Amino acid sequence: MASQSVYDFTVQDIKGNEKSMADYRGQVLLIVNTASKCGFTPQFEGLQSLYKELGEKGLEVLGFPCNQFMNQDPADNDTISQFCSLNYGVDFPMFAKIDVNGDKAHPLFRFLKAQAKGLLGSEKVKWNFTKFLVNREGKVVGRYPPTTKPEDIRADIEKLL
Repeated sequence: MASQSVYDFTVQDIKGNEKSMADYRGQVLLIVNTASKCGFTPQFEGLQSLYKELGEKGLEVLGFPCNQFMNQDPADNDTISQFCSLNYGVDFPMFAKIDVNGDKAHPLFRFLKAQAKGLLGSEKVKWNFTKFLVNREGKVVGRYPPTTKPEDIRADIEKLL
């Protein structure tokens, strides 16, 4: 059976624990592939601000480190977690490092990419900090390129809250 929503997937948190995406049922999700050594890394600040300001209204920001773009997140999960926390005060959920493209792409990202295609209908994630917006029913409603700052998505998020 094909997956119908993001809730059908299981992921690993940054500590290595299995986590069902169904735990986020009923919340608005902003799912982002992140990297610690990227030109867009300062977006952690904007993501954290959104999470802090809109979290109690039902927003969850979910970060998935990825090392597929110019080796920009080579560290292990513990180091990535410490980096995000120390440098950007990140306390939104971070997950174990994954692939977002190719044969080993995580099933969640395969689903996200199929539901919200990028520029010119491409499914491939082009770079770090591609953002997927998911409504309270688990349906992917938007995809934003790395150049779109988190604060520029705020109005779209608020419409779903």
